Parts: sequence; C-alpha cells; structure tokens
Amino acid sequence: MNIAVIGSGAWGTALAVMLARNGKNVVLWSFLEEEHLNLTKDRQNKRFLPGVMFPENLSLSDDLSCVKDAGIVINAVPSFAVGDISKAYSDKLSPKTVIVNVSKGIDRESGRRLSEIIACNTGGKFDVAALSGPSHAEEVGRDIPTAIIAASKSKRAAGLVQDVFMNRSFRVYTTPDIVGVELGGALKNIIALAAGICDGMKLGDNTKAALMTRGLAEMARLGVALGGQSETFAGLAGIGDLIVTCTSMHSRNRRAGILIGEGATPEEAVKKVGAVVEGYYATQAGMLLAEKAKIEMPITAKVYEVLYKGKSPLEAIDELMLRDKKSESGESWMKHITW
Repeated sequence: MNIAVIGSGAWGTALAVMLARNGKNVVLWSFLEEEHLNLTKDRQNKRFLPGVMFPENLSLSDDLSCVKDAGIVINAVPSFAVGDISKAYSDKLSPKTVIVNVSKGIDRESGRRLSEIIACNTGGKFDVAALSGPSHAEEVGRDIPTAIIAASKSKRAAGLVQDVFMNRSFRVYTTPDIVGVELGGALKNIIALAAGICDGMKLGDNTKAALMTRGLAEMARLGVALGGQSETFAGLAGIGDLIVTCTSMHSRNRRAGILIGEGATPEEAVKKVGAVVEGYYATQAGMLLAEKAKIEMPITAKVYEVLYKGKSPLEAIDELMLRDKKSESGESWMKHITW
C-alpha cells in the first residue's frame, strides 16, 4: 500500500519512518522547500528526530500531488493548518482513500473538530479516522513500545488503520467514538499547560495529581456533552494521553507551562519552545465549546485567563482552591465507565 504523510514535523516524521519499517511505500510531504531539501540531503529529520534514519522505501516530496496514488493519507500538520491543507489536496485523492488525522486540536474560531473540517473540505466523500493516545514522536521513532487508538465512524477505516500501523512496538486499538478521541487529544493539552505552570512554580506532586484528576473530569464532562463516550476518557485517548503529556519533557505544552510558571509571558514561552504549542490554541477553543454547551470547566477557564487575560498563575490557583464546596461523588460522566 502507498501512504502519504502530509507534514514533516516530529509526529509526521515518526509515523512515516514507522510505516516504512512496516514495509509500506511511504512519501513524506514538507510544506517548506528548504525543509524538503534538508530531509532529502540528510535522510533524517535533524531538527526533531536526530539519528532516526529514513528507510529506503521512504521518499520525500514538497508537491501535494504525492497523495494521488495513496490508499491512506495521514494528516500531520498543525491544527491551525488543517483547513487550508485539506482543501489543497482534496481534488488529488483517489476514490477509496482513507484520511487519517493525527493532529490534536480544535478549530478556535468555529469549535469544530479536525476530522469535521477535513470531511467538509473533501466533500464528505472519504472515510476519515483519528489516531490518538499517549505517543511521543521521539519514542515512536525509536521503536519504544506504544499503545494508541484509531477512531472512525467507519469500521473499515478503523480496521485498516489498525492493520497498517500495528507492529511489535506499536499496538493499535479501535473505537467508533471519534468525537471523544479527538476531544480528549485536544483538551489534554490545556491541562498539560497547567501542569507545566505548576512545575515551573515548584509546586508538588499533590498539586499535579489534583490538577490531572480534576482536569480529566472537566475534559470528560465536555466530551460527553458533545457526544463522546465516557469510557473513552478513561482510556488511551483520555487518561493515557493526559498522563504522558502532563509528566514528560517531550511535551511542548508542559515545557511552555514550565516557562510561564517561572515568570515568562505566554507569548515568550510559546516562542521559546520553538514549535507549535497546541494547548495555547486549544484553550480558546475549549472555552468556546464550554460556553456553547454550558459546561463548567474551571481549570480551562483559569488557564485561559493566564494565557489571554494577564492573570497571574498564583492568583488563578487561589481562585481554583477557594471555589465553592463540591462533592466528587455522582459525577455524571463516570456513571457508565466499565473498567
């Protein structure tokens, strides 16, 4: 099978290398000509995955026509670019192509999930899947065991992704709950920013445990209200992705949060990280969706105020800790989880 990976950042590169190792013919597309030339010359992505060499069956392109003969097109561009790029390749796809979105985000203006944008821009003619879960590119590129989830309303598409991607170091589960999987992948980045802020402020394990647990609760509240399944948030695309993103220095969101906790402005932190910090944009979208659905998301609201309203992290923490008394028992999203 021919596979086109659209986007040569860390995640796109790691998946392209892995799929080539799986014996597939893979082409990796770059937006920038200079980046394409560097990848062609070096046969590795020195910026994001130094030392991970490209297999011979991985080719490189800066022409979107590379999707023409692909059975699977992997959408691995930053969330803000998904709309423009999916429009650009929409008329070049083969009739039975499956589009796999691996970007994690929400459109901050409309609140639409990325698979919705892709489906709209490609005329609803193609099966779309989302691949998400606890998966740092730096580890996948080096064959470190990873488990992830493929979500699609199409059983054929989810099964195809599972068959094509799975190997001894990359285990793939399937689910029809693309709503919950995509929302989990996007919203956890907000909580990871908050976790980084706490780390930058030198707060303790107690703080991070509370933040992650209550962060998961508000992620799930919103996800279920928008049509996701509660059990998705107790799985790889929810708690699994939340754990890895809140605790690892591979996480750009956590690293940006650390800088903010140490005193940098949000803008300075995002610039210093030097790559896309999806949680910065997801916070705006999360607030938009919460307001539309009338769902309470106190952590997301305070992260938004820190990022966009100039609130100090210490003040935000005080306000969270001194909120009205609550009971944890009986939260509606937890009622139908089967462990």
